[in-house]
Amino acid sequence: MNLRKILSLDDFEDAARRHLPRPVFAYVHGGVEDNISRSDNRAAFEEIGFLPRVLVDVSRRSTATELFGHAYSAPFGIAPMGISALSAYRGDLVQARAAQAANVPMIMSGTSLIRLEDVCTACPGTWFQAYLPGEPERIRKLVDRIAAAGFKTLVITVDVAVLSNRENNIRAGFSTPLRPSLSLAWQGITHPRWLFGTALRTVAKHGMPHFENSYAERGVPILARNVERDFAKRDHLSWASLEQIRKQWAGRLIVKGIMSPEDARIARESGVEGIIVSNHGGRQLDGTASPMRVLPSILPEAGNMAVMLDSGVRRGTDVLKALALGAKFVFVGRPFNYAAAVGGEAGVAQAIEILRGEVHRNMALVGVNSLSELGPDRLTRLSPRA
Repeated sequence: MNLRKILSLDDFEDAARRHLPRPVFAYVHGGVEDNISRSDNRAAFEEIGFLPRVLVDVSRRSTATELFGHAYSAPFGIAPMGISALSAYRGDLVQARAAQAANVPMIMSGTSLIRLEDVCTACPGTWFQAYLPGEPERIRKLVDRIAAAGFKTLVITVDVAVLSNRENNIRAGFSTPLRPSLSLAWQGITHPRWLFGTALRTVAKHGMPHFENSYAERGVPILARNVERDFAKRDHLSWASLEQIRKQWAGRLIVKGIMSPEDARIARESGVEGIIVSNHGGRQLDGTASPMRVLPSILPEAGNMAVMLDSGVRRGTDVLKALALGAKFVFVGRPFNYAAAVGGEAGVAQAIEILRGEVHRNMALVGVNSLSELGPDRLTRLSPRA
């Protein structure tokens, strides 16, 4: 693909819509039920405006950000996205390599189709995100495996007690497990760049994709009938499960999916180093508020934890708004998946540079040299809901 035509993260989405079979694109793009939360993630940013300062010498501005003692080149990273290798060839590796080259963090998903050991060996600074198995012994073995692979940062996603109601996937013909059909075959035939460049290339070089990292042992193939059973045993998990991990895991521990001040307090008291305020990109409970709406109420309970945010970030202005409201860092998901699908590692690298360039330019227009200068005083409400 001619990446010179790509000027924004949304351009990657438009390109991926054409490149990917409809069921695969629907899996990445969709939320749940009526997409209320997914829509509100964008609305929350649109309801906040800037109060720029002018005639400020901003020639020394920098997007560099320190997080957990590491100096990153920008205040954003790549959020975990499941089965990325279905939409892009070796998708998790592509994203991790581009992130490492750009010096931003990438969080590998626990529902990836590439072994976590392969990604950590290639890109040692990658973070790993896990969905907890249902049994304490399986949790222990999975954490041991992650540590043995060399990961230093473990992200536990906690908003998945049960599988969500993703009607859009069913309507578009996507299912887990994938079910071969004439419709799915036609989608592959009519999207030959994806069929030969991703699907058949993956099978030819690596065999049938499996869920590689849900447990200490290899998971089931993506076509297996018991896929949903393996991901549906979490409704009994509790904060005691997190405490088990905290006692076992010697590295940095982050909890993703915090949306209430009370849960932020419990996470802090459980000894985690950071939280990600997130509604899972609008992919779990429809009607959950945007993280931007609840961020200010969570900060007082955070203490010394790093408070990060994802869901709905699409522009450099979104990054600056989140930081001005008090987030330490933000993560971006779908656009980097689209970038990998249409452009491979070069596409992800370009997406990172587009967003970093927007942050750098908009810092000048807001009137700041460092991201630490941002605060609520730089923002105003554009509507009563903001």
